[in-house]
Amino acid sequence: MSSRKNRSAGTEEEKPKLSKDKLRRALKLYSYVLPHKWAFIAGMVFLSLGSAIFLAIMKLPGAILDAVNGSHSNGMSIERIVSLLFILLGIQALFSYIRVRLFAVVSERSMAALRNDLYAKLITLDIPFFEERRVGELTSRITNDVTQVQGVISITLAEFIRQIIIFIGGVVIIVVTMKTLALILLATVPIVMVLAMVFGRYVRKLMKARQDQLAEANVIVEETMQSIQSVKAYTNEGFELGRYSRQVNTTVNTSLQAAHMRGLFAAFIIFVMFGALFFIIWRAAIMVQSGVLTEGSLIDFTVYAAIIGGAIASLGSFYTEIVSAVGATDRILDILEQPSEVAVAPAETQAHSRFEGKVEFQEVHFSYPTRKDVEVLKGINLKIQPGQRIALAGPSGAGKSTIIQLLLQFYKPDSGTILVDERPANEYDLRAYRQNMAIVPQEVMLFGGTIRDNILYGKPGATDEEVIEAARQANAWDFISAFPDGLDTIVGERGVKLSGGQRQRVAIARAILKDPAILLLDEATSSLDAESEKAVQEALDKLMQGRTSIIIAHRLSTIREADCICVIDGGRIVEQGTHAELSQLQDGIYNSLARLQFQTGL
Repeated sequence: MSSRKNRSAGTEEEKPKLSKDKLRRALKLYSYVLPHKWAFIAGMVFLSLGSAIFLAIMKLPGAILDAVNGSHSNGMSIERIVSLLFILLGIQALFSYIRVRLFAVVSERSMAALRNDLYAKLITLDIPFFEERRVGELTSRITNDVTQVQGVISITLAEFIRQIIIFIGGVVIIVVTMKTLALILLATVPIVMVLAMVFGRYVRKLMKARQDQLAEANVIVEETMQSIQSVKAYTNEGFELGRYSRQVNTTVNTSLQAAHMRGLFAAFIIFVMFGALFFIIWRAAIMVQSGVLTEGSLIDFTVYAAIIGGAIASLGSFYTEIVSAVGATDRILDILEQPSEVAVAPAETQAHSRFEGKVEFQEVHFSYPTRKDVEVLKGINLKIQPGQRIALAGPSGAGKSTIIQLLLQFYKPDSGTILVDERPANEYDLRAYRQNMAIVPQEVMLFGGTIRDNILYGKPGATDEEVIEAARQANAWDFISAFPDGLDTIVGERGVKLSGGQRQRVAIARAILKDPAILLLDEATSSLDAESEKAVQEALDKLMQGRTSIIIAHRLSTIREADCICVIDGGRIVEQGTHAELSQLQDGIYNSLARLQFQTGL
């Protein structure tokens, strides 16, 4: 259980600290704003003008009171002051609308470009990158992190600058018009704010702990839902409920502790901050009584003091959001700066020259990047002629699937060379290289759309006639045409609405439509019943005609007709020959596997 907790905790991001380097790096994302720089600049202009007008509006309530009392109000009547107030309100409302609209245009279009680039980068990264990261983490980068950055560009940054303008403007107005009260305010408020920051930091730490614990509870829910059949099969509903309840109770305890501190913080705010404010107002009232200050000026001071206090509180909140966005930017840039293994090109432009299909492995050694201490392949030498059917057999973990993954260039050999048509595989354009290959895996993961969409994945832009012909050759058209919606039948997430045999035949139809020069079959029939296996095997036999085929199979009955069977054990090819030749090796691995399977009827 501790491993699950560690894994969950490992996905939580530490709160970033703002530094010059991080800020400079984060500003790289503003390259996405540059195409819309004039809208951004115009938004900043309207933001500044709107903030200045807001400060001017806040001066008018005091002027109205002075006009009522006959005090100095620049000779303006109440009617003129109220008229000016509504004119300024109208102008500010217009400026606010334009500003919000402009920043929305900038943020939506720039973040759409960022999402596209981030997704394009993700789908062009190599397999080891995905093996080192969880899918949920990568999804969070393209959703939560981009949304966080977008929020800063569209709202937070603008409000942060607006509050700075209001804070500075408010302080300047008070200092210029009410110097004595300004000194009292500036001597009192900073002390209160420092104490508030200390409380706030401790509360944030507790809330982060609560979020971490809540994430651990969510991991339990996710794992339970994904393995719900196992939970029910082993009647472990009570066990899972207990596990979840314990985690939720831990979260509740932390939440109550945080609530306790928030309560103290609220009491502190009410007593100390408002106490300080009323102290200042008391001093101002004394000044009004002595005639040093007019009642309108007292109103002005109270309003601007509240504005300054609100601006200070908002700046802390907005600063926290900006720091969090800098952390999100850092994570986004970590992905964008990864080297891509292949360039993206529109499907219709993906023309390529066809391979003859000659494949050769020369002294290939390989260890997976995440397990460098374990050598999987230990000097593989293998020659495959164009159109030849080669089968790879041997015990699990021997390295059979690794050979296919190296041929697809999902990984690079540690040493040795892989030749295709007598040319090193790494010298080809990777996109054109892989277009010459198709793989039918053991566990077919279909996309959640229609059967047509899944078959078309082999050749985007193919006609319905080509799709139907591919389905016929894959022995799939009979069951597809029997569905009420035919090719438009929704297969469900990962193809769950189709049986295993049906999914396999859809995958074969996809491979037929692609028409590859080299076909890779990774235990394509091992998980099927006898009837489905017969239909799939017939489809595979058609698919393998006229093309180089590499077949991995645990069921040796499916590879009897292979031109050559290579038996792999411990990362080496230890036996090689036809089914008849290998069956005559009395002490051979293949002969032992064949006797075991054929005697037990596997």
